[in-house]
Amino acid sequence: MTDLPLIGEAAAVAAHASGARGLAGARIGVVTFPGTLDDRDAARAVRLAGGTPVPLWHADTQLGDVDAVVIPGGFSYGDYLRAGAIARFAPLMSKIIDAANSDAKLPVLGICNGFQILTESHLLPGSMIKNDHLKFICRDQVLRVENNSTDWTGDYDAGQEITIPLKNQDGQYIADEKTLDALEAEGRVVFRYVGFNPNGSRRDIAGISNSAGNVVGLMPHPEHAVEVGFGPGSGLSGSAGNGGTDTDGLGFFTSVLNKLVGGAK
Repeated sequence: MTDLPLIGEAAAVAAHASGARGLAGARIGVVTFPGTLDDRDAARAVRLAGGTPVPLWHADTQLGDVDAVVIPGGFSYGDYLRAGAIARFAPLMSKIIDAANSDAKLPVLGICNGFQILTESHLLPGSMIKNDHLKFICRDQVLRVENNSTDWTGDYDAGQEITIPLKNQDGQYIADEKTLDALEAEGRVVFRYVGFNPNGSRRDIAGISNSAGNVVGLMPHPEHAVEVGFGPGSGLSGSAGNGGTDTDGLGFFTSVLNKLVGGAK
């Protein structure tokens, strides 16, 4: 039996595999709303990738000294009205919107409910509605990396297939045909579902970016695939069957850290 590294040792293994370099010191804000569930998981993913997670509260009026922001998954405000619609008006969101649209182009990643919040904030186009089968779904999901030039995907290869846990009820991405055509033409479809569309999203879209590539949103949860022995490749949950590894999601976090380090040189 092959020995698994202790919890936390996976950081060194995965960082070495992804070519991560000198990442210490980069500060990644992780936002918590009432109803957020995955903020600590996202913070742990940042830490395992080599960065410093900075907790941010939805009612904060300043972003502080952060180099990027993760808006994690969960059920902000109980998903009342529409998923992410109330969170969009949180005081901190106005600061995130301004920073993402500024000349500095603050990197922002929205995961699941965070993706919903980004669409409601108009940082990303389209909208999210209930899964076409009207049921909550939780499974390991194969994704294809369609665009590896964003701030959050630089450590992946274009066309690479990765396995990431997915859990949602309002995960169906929709947009009008003109918007969908523009996303395709501009290379802003960042991830696509492979083998199975779990929620009916248009054109199998799992994640998109803004035109600058600093803002990315996706429904699956990369923060749940960052440690050896505790991810989709471990066999502890339903296998998606593409040979994915436990750390397929860590590349999101090393990508932005390497981007920040590279941009500082």
